[in-house]
Amino acid sequence: MDLLFLRALYDHPGPFASVYLDMRRTEASRTVEARWHARRRELAGQGAPPETVEAIERVVRDEREPGCLAVFATGDEVVYAKVLDGPPRAESARYAPLPHVGPLLEQRGEPVSRLVAVVNRLGARLTCVAADGTWWNIDVPPKVEFPVRKPKGGDMQSQPHAQNAAEDTWRANAKQVALVIERAAGACAGEVIVLAGDVRARAAVLEHLSEPMLTRIAESPSSCGPGLDAEVAAAVERRRTARLRAAVDRYEEQLTKGRRAAGGLAAVVGALRNAQVASLLISPDVFADTPVWTGPRGTDLATSPGELRDLGVAEPTEDRADAAMIRAAACTDGELLLVNLDDWHADQGLGALLRYETAAR
Repeated sequence: MDLLFLRALYDHPGPFASVYLDMRRTEASRTVEARWHARRRELAGQGAPPETVEAIERVVRDEREPGCLAVFATGDEVVYAKVLDGPPRAESARYAPLPHVGPLLEQRGEPVSRLVAVVNRLGARLTCVAADGTWWNIDVPPKVEFPVRKPKGGDMQSQPHAQNAAEDTWRANAKQVALVIERAAGACAGEVIVLAGDVRARAAVLEHLSEPMLTRIAESPSSCGPGLDAEVAAAVERRRTARLRAAVDRYEEQLTKGRRAAGGLAAVVGALRNAQVASLLISPDVFADTPVWTGPRGTDLATSPGELRDLGVAEPTEDRADAAMIRAAACTDGELLLVNLDDWHADQGLGALLRYETAAR
């Protein structure tokens, strides 16, 4: 997961109030207000200043979109707010030196760029979703509009000609649709291509797609609705799992060779401090109660306050390990992978793929 979108958040010195709030209004009209007041009391109990709480309250009061509202504020300013799909996995409010972004990243999920093409024998409707969430539609008009159906009766001598003409129409339109799919997939860097709709139209389009494109194809007989949504979600999840599997396999290979990998809290903290981590691998919820010590810079990170003082940080502050490590990865252009594979057993549920080896072993 690219953490670039969090960089502006870390430009602020903190401390931060981090709130996850269920914004669904399906029950009593004041349900959201009641939830917010509970979170407000939690923030006040943790020492959040009134101006910080009031800044978050303005967002809660003005937001009307249902879902999980994630808000991060410092001083009298909200520095990041986003409504995520679905309710929060757990509502929470935290006031601490660093923003608590773990639940945001877990619920947001690993972005997967995709293209959904609903095809028929005349053309197609394409929906493109880039990795940053930007989306757009493309309508592919027919290259040939007639004939599109095969005749079922009539003159036996003219019927084969009419049937062949209809098939020529399908092929011409399918070729054009395939060309637009190839171009659109390149524009959105589509990792997953879902081809949906009419079975004969799908078969015709597949004949004109390139081999690299075919490796990313998933098919669906549905043209819309929950069936298509489920097929798209399943294809995206398969891609996420494959990406995680490849990263874990690289990690285990490099760790076995004693090369560009680190495992366990102390080793990964040291690598993050040295801006050495290309990919940070974390099992969700592993570090709920594990503290580390941090300073004002993204790479001010250690497993003890004394170690950080030795590195020149005058006043180390204690915070969650996941919050500190994610900040360090974001500030050094590292990516984050939340690993939920049952067979991954890294030391303390934590690993890193490194940009370079620390030293030969």
